[in-house]
Amino acid sequence: MKVILYDLDHSHDAVIESGCDRAIAADGKYAPCQGCFGCWTRHPAECAMKDKLQQICRIIGQADELVIITKNLYGGYSADIKNVLDRSIGTSTPFSTYRGRQMHHTLRYGKHSLWKVIVYGEITEAEKATFRYLAERNAINDGFERSEVAFAQSVEELEGLL
Repeated sequence: MKVILYDLDHSHDAVIESGCDRAIAADGKYAPCQGCFGCWTRHPAECAMKDKLQQICRIIGQADELVIITKNLYGGYSADIKNVLDRSIGTSTPFSTYRGRQMHHTLRYGKHSLWKVIVYGEITEAEKATFRYLAERNAINDGFERSEVAFAQSVEELEGLL
């Protein structure tokens, strides 16, 4: 299943939704993670907050391919994208294991194929390097076999990168 998580305005919904099995709009119409760890312990892979991200752990956890479309924010995800990723911590368990000679949380849903980040907006070479490293580390931590990062100067260029 291909999931696209994006922070674009709703005028792009049709294009995004046509390119995936599931689209998640990071539009800020949800609460940020409260750090209760309920999605780890009390009700695994389900957020305690009753809003549109309550099932986000299951959606991202079942994705073979996760594509994140984000505006550049100093070499990192936009605040709305970061909030959604924070709310998806339940894709793993509180237990730890070694993957690639490094300690990581045990995956609740197993391995995935591709963690792809498409970044739009002005970006420096240093920010590009930071994004590549961030995507690589996120992919490893969340059990994705590989990561890719693509850059677009404008929103109009995004469609060709999906």
